[in-house]
Order: sequence, then C-alpha cells, then structure tokens
Amino acid sequence: MKDAAKLLAYFIATVLFGAILAPLLFWGAQWLNNDGYFGFLARYDFETFFHRALLVGALLFSWPLLRALRLRDRNELGFGKNGHAWQHAAIGFLAAAIPLLCLGALLLTLGVYSLRSSVSPAAIGGRTLSALVVPLIEEPLFRGLILGVLLRRAGPALATFLTSAFFSILHFLKAPENTSLSVTWNAGFVSIANAFSQFRDPLLVTAGFTTLFLLGWILADARIRTRSLWLPIGLHSGWIFASALFNKIAHRELVALPWLGKSLLIGLVPLGVALITWAIVRVWLRNVQTPQS
Repeated sequence: MKDAAKLLAYFIATVLFGAILAPLLFWGAQWLNNDGYFGFLARYDFETFFHRALLVGALLFSWPLLRALRLRDRNELGFGKNGHAWQHAAIGFLAAAIPLLCLGALLLTLGVYSLRSSVSPAAIGGRTLSALVVPLIEEPLFRGLILGVLLRRAGPALATFLTSAFFSILHFLKAPENTSLSVTWNAGFVSIANAFSQFRDPLLVTAGFTTLFLLGWILADARIRTRSLWLPIGLHSGWIFASALFNKIAHRELVALPWLGKSLLIGLVPLGVALITWAIVRVWLRNVQTPQS
C-alpha cells in the first residue's frame, strides 16, 4: 500500500473514531458538571467535544501509521538539527500575535468590536494554556508526521497543498449551530453529514476554509524552510493566543462575511494579516542562519 493510501486510511479512521468518541466525551463532561466538578465544561457545546475527539483519534492512530510507514528516523520526514529552537519559537509567536492584536485594536477603533465590562482571569489563563498546548499537539501531527510523509513521495508544493487542505478540512468540519441539541450515539455522524453542508455557502468557504488553508500553508512553509517544528509552533501559538485573548476582552458587534468572521482568525481581513506575518517570517529567515541537516 502506497503512502498516500495509508494516509487516506488514517484520515478515515480518525474521523470515524472521532464520531464515535465525541458523544462519550460530551456525556462524561455533563456527568462531571452535574456532580459539581469542572463546571466550566458546561459552556462547551457538542461540536467542541467532536473536534477534541478528532484530535484524540489523530493522535491515537499516528502510532499505527508510523509502524505501517516503517520510518527509521526523523531524517526520513525531512527534519534537521535546529540550534535556534527557542529563538524560532519566540519570533514565530511575536510575528503571529502582534499583527493580529493590531488588527483587533483597529477593529475596536472602528466599532466592529467593543470592550467587555469585565474579564475573567481564569478564562484568560485557560486560553493561554490552550495557546501553549494545542500547537505542541497539532504541529507534530500535521507539519511533522503528515507533511513529512508526503514529502517522501511528493514535491514541497504538492505536499504543502495536501497537508494544508487536510488541516483546513479537519478544523472546518463543524456542523451549523443547533445541529446536535439532542446528543445521541450517532450525533458525531450527524455532525459530519451537516458539516459538509458549509461548502455550499461561498461566503463560509471564502471566510473560513480559505483562511485556515492559508494558515496551514504558512505553517508548512515555515517547517520546510527551517526543517524544524519550532517556528510553526511559535506561529500557531501566537495566532491562538492573540485571537483567544482578544475574544475574551472584546465583544463582537457584527459579522461581515467574507471580510470578518466570528474570530480574528476568520475572514479575508485576517487572511491579509496572515500574509503580513508570512512576509515578516520570510524576510527574517533570509537574514538568519537556518539549521543544517
């Protein structure tokens, strides 16, 4: 079986496993909340648990995929030594977070957002933790394993395209609101069926899928150019932190698809800001020494 077929089997297994696991995660969270534990879990809808279940499946099936691919060392995935790991992570974080926060400040000035009357320190702490943890999980998976496998059989452009599409599809798989008000055993499969209905809406595709695809492309490009995950981890963390922090301190007054979506990471305007980040990273990389194999 060729690498592409193995990756396809991995993708199908991940989605099916996520659909089965999601109701269990949701019911477990409700049970904990009813017993007075982890009350914050009650704020999350079923779709949030569905996405977490997809991530669990992706991580769980990564080991069988590695075994099937018979990888011997990291060089087969296109990695090299990086003597500037923390510098790359820090530069990536700043290059992603600062332009996005500047966009947020501009939107506040224009009245698209307004400052909230109160901000929960616990909520900000939770978003900060997510900004640290999520990239450490997703980058080894998407830009490490999947991109690395594709680079073994395809050129950088095609490998980057396929990885970015996979990244965008998994993050774009979200059913319309109120799809799963009553969570049953098949709720995950209902979400999958309804999620693809979003592709019929050109505004959602332009604002959501396209922006996620570009972010994935930028992360893949950073990984290929440095032969390391530290720069994409920094970029990913910066985007999550800036978007989540701004959404906690500011309230959205309007959604203007396809220009602006429900967060600072969705829409054509955020896409333009992401291009600025990409330009900053490319210019910076041309003026520093990148790791050698």
